[in-house]
Amino acid sequence: MPDDAKIFQLKIRLLGISPMIWRRVLVSSFTTLRELHGILQVAMGWEGIHLFQFDIRAVEYGSWELRAADPDIPLNDFRFRRNDRISYIYDMGAYWKHEVRVEAILDADPKKSYLVCAGGAGVCPPEDCGGPQDYLARRDEANGYDAWQDLEALASFGQELLDHHNTGQTLEDLPLDDLEYVLDRMKAREPYLEASFTRRNVNAQLREGRHRKLMHQQLI
Repeated sequence: MPDDAKIFQLKIRLLGISPMIWRRVLVSSFTTLRELHGILQVAMGWEGIHLFQFDIRAVEYGSWELRAADPDIPLNDFRFRRNDRISYIYDMGAYWKHEVRVEAILDADPKKSYLVCAGGAGVCPPEDCGGPQDYLARRDEANGYDAWQDLEALASFGQELLDHHNTGQTLEDLPLDDLEYVLDRMKAREPYLEASFTRRNVNAQLREGRHRKLMHQQLI
């Protein structure tokens, strides 16, 4: 890290979602916007498969396909101040919009290593789930009436299984097709069920350099 580097403490929050999904990261002032894109992908939990764009003082930087300005510019060049905000958009179809706020600008401690996730809450939505409104609708459904009905159906199947065991009947006598359908629906709901965020996993990925890979769009 250059001797004159500062440390930016950034708070990122995903807009349009409640409860709030947010992260706090510490990065060098010499981090480029392209590098920051990779860091945000890791911190939030995205997979880097879509285009991205930063909006800074009415100028757009990001993926070349969007005809945006070159993102290989260090944060230091923008002369950010405390509480400055920039917009970061990932996946122009789903339009996941994030607010990135400069919480603090700190002196670098040569005894410390930076690029770290210092906090956060909320689990990132699944890729390609349709954007904030579709995600919220699916999350509500995952905890709604149909989900409870499927749990009741699963409990009923368990009881039938016990009954068949007691009578010596085989699995072929059970409605396995119905069970498979219920299990498929329950599995599809899993990404939308509440789970806790842990920064340990994020920091492990940052130490491994995964953000450098996600700086560039991943092909699927």
